[in-house]
Amino acid sequence: MLGNFTYCNPTRLHFGQDALQNLTEELKKYGPTVQLSYGGGSIKRNGIYDKVVDVLRAAGKTIVEDAGVMPNPTVEKLREGAATARTHNVDLILAVGGGSTIDYAKGVSVAAWFDGDAWETFYKQQATPAPDARIIPVGAVLTMVGTGSEMNGGSVITNHAEGLKIGKVFDERVMPRFAILNPEFTFTLPKYQMVAGFFDIMSHLMEQYFSNADDNTSDYIAEGLMRSLVSASRRAVVNPQDYEARSNIMWTATWALNTLVKCGKTQDWMVHMIGQALGAHTDATHGMTLAAVSLPYYRFVAPFGLPKFARFAEAVWGVSAAGKTEAQLAEEGLNALETWMKEIGVVMHSSELGLTEELIPAVADSTIIFPAGYHTLTRDEVINILRQSL
Repeated sequence: MLGNFTYCNPTRLHFGQDALQNLTEELKKYGPTVQLSYGGGSIKRNGIYDKVVDVLRAAGKTIVEDAGVMPNPTVEKLREGAATARTHNVDLILAVGGGSTIDYAKGVSVAAWFDGDAWETFYKQQATPAPDARIIPVGAVLTMVGTGSEMNGGSVITNHAEGLKIGKVFDERVMPRFAILNPEFTFTLPKYQMVAGFFDIMSHLMEQYFSNADDNTSDYIAEGLMRSLVSASRRAVVNPQDYEARSNIMWTATWALNTLVKCGKTQDWMVHMIGQALGAHTDATHGMTLAAVSLPYYRFVAPFGLPKFARFAEAVWGVSAAGKTEAQLAEEGLNALETWMKEIGVVMHSSELGLTEELIPAVADSTIIFPAGYHTLTRDEVINILRQSL
């Protein structure tokens, strides 16, 4: 491992069918007022809301309702939630939902007592909160897997007026203090959202994997996680209530983006940058935007990093290297990825998400280009990748 790094992860995880029982003990660490953040009401229909509220009431907490967190949380919702937290002087933000809800809660935790525009400062300018900043603690009850937001500092916010969807990775002060992970809480998720989450997990792993040429322990970990995901996802699409499969996927999602597998590595993240720009203009499901642009992107950059793409084919997909060049191996590996994507049922073309030829230049202009991975893209190359994704 050639890179230098500092590793810190303060999130306490409670995992399994009885995980919610640990919420009572966690709540004792915080004051009396809890901002309960959640989405459009699915947790009320499936009973998770009642279970969480029962625990909060039994703990004597005052509940401040913060409903309506959308799948791609907006800057307007962020400002609304921050105002709510400030008005009620909340002691804890408890996010019940998937990555979007937890991302939003982190943004609110920083924005609530910030004297300025959190969107401009933390997202557009990528500033770090001051050392003495007042940051509200965040806890999470996970109901959809994919983002890994339950154990990282990431927060993605969308500004439709500006055509931007930007992620900010905050430090450990903003990471959830605790997260409740019960795989059964994901059972009622619609298949479209379920498989979008599956691909989000795979994308997180590939973004970190496809960089560097050194012998890095992090790459071996990523390969194992990818193999686990592929195996479990094939079972889950056949039987979404396969507890073993769903529990393995939930655990893989957490480790895919809890900062472990990035250690010692540069990272790519251009699939996410293009996918997030696509999402900013179409409001499409995050995991599906990644699926739509991944194959065109990786087929374009593979020649710049052939050894790793050849290794991906062998280590993740079991492609035999006998008699094949690195280029042939790389192609077979990406073909195997494509076959799996079709098998689980993700979106394969960005036109299905609302992208048109006319919209491509605007999406390209909204794409943040990172000088990382095996090749730094130009705007024209982003345009060509988006065209190939149609």
